[in-house]
Amino acid sequence: MTTTDESVSWRPDILGPGFECRDLPLPPDDEGDVRATLIRHAPPPVPPASATGPGFLSTVFRRRNRGSAAAPAGPPRVVLYLHGWADYFLQTELAEYLTSSGFHFYALDLRKFGRSLRPGQTPGYTSDLSIYDQDIAAALAETGKDVAARTGNSAPARVHIVAHSLGGLIASLWADRHPGRIGTLVLNSPWLELQGSSLVRSIAMHLVEPFARTDPKRPFRFPEMPAYWESVSSEAHGEWFLDPSWRPRASFPVRAGWTKAVLAGHASVERKLTIDAPVLVLLSGRTRIQAEWTEDLMRADAVIDVEETARRALGLGRRTAVFRYPGALHDIFLSRRTIREQAYRDVAAWLAAYPD
Repeated sequence: MTTTDESVSWRPDILGPGFECRDLPLPPDDEGDVRATLIRHAPPPVPPASATGPGFLSTVFRRRNRGSAAAPAGPPRVVLYLHGWADYFLQTELAEYLTSSGFHFYALDLRKFGRSLRPGQTPGYTSDLSIYDQDIAAALAETGKDVAARTGNSAPARVHIVAHSLGGLIASLWADRHPGRIGTLVLNSPWLELQGSSLVRSIAMHLVEPFARTDPKRPFRFPEMPAYWESVSSEAHGEWFLDPSWRPRASFPVRAGWTKAVLAGHASVERKLTIDAPVLVLLSGRTRIQAEWTEDLMRADAVIDVEETARRALGLGRRTAVFRYPGALHDIFLSRRTIREQAYRDVAAWLAAYPD
């Protein structure tokens, strides 16, 4: 239903034609109004074309290369995408590919990130990762209503979550707490452990805890590490436009309360989770973390330890697969075209393998 209240209606998104967004009001916190933002890919129907004209041939070519847009029989299939730290949804190709493969594609900008960031808020801040249960619950409720309205199919949708980096940690912990809610979980370079080891994390927790207790929003001063941004941004060596307010060159300030929450999440993963849905983890072939950009960073993960992540991934649930992509960036879906297209195909095949 369309209303005149912008906060509860779909509106054109910054990603352009075929993308719309809407606010999801959430309970306020100590900084005031809180919202998440749901984005949907809703391309206009392909117009009919003559069976002998160039339009027909063009449509066949697009579908042959991007998958059939025909939806399968049964409940609607939904993908919900979660972004990473100091990030927001911008992976338009992924949305287009999965939509053409028969999925209804949505993405969620979590509270205080991207489209959801409000004036006066501390970007990306939380002291408890479980707060995002509210964001995900609001998104799932809205996608269910929206898909039913768009398809006329009242059957409960089959939901698949695709999540990147910090979003992968959030989604893993959420899935562990909410068995039976999703069909599959796809983790794109999830941040499942602090760079280094659990020993480094234990030391970090002891250093952070006093500040988290007395001054949780205190920012820590770390050397700037813009090299990964340079590998992704079209203003440097990458292919993608990054909004400077939503994905700044130097990331968001890292604060004590947030750091404690993330380290606690890593500790939970170390103790092993019991996610009942099949889990697919996508990782680069190797890690290279450094402050200064070099060409080698176009072929490695510059954010997480991929070997430690692969080990942690096997403790997420009893059905876990790890796919490696040599030469990929931290975000597999923002890597060079040959790699990301292989990942699109792998993810679509994985999701299609678990229709019920």
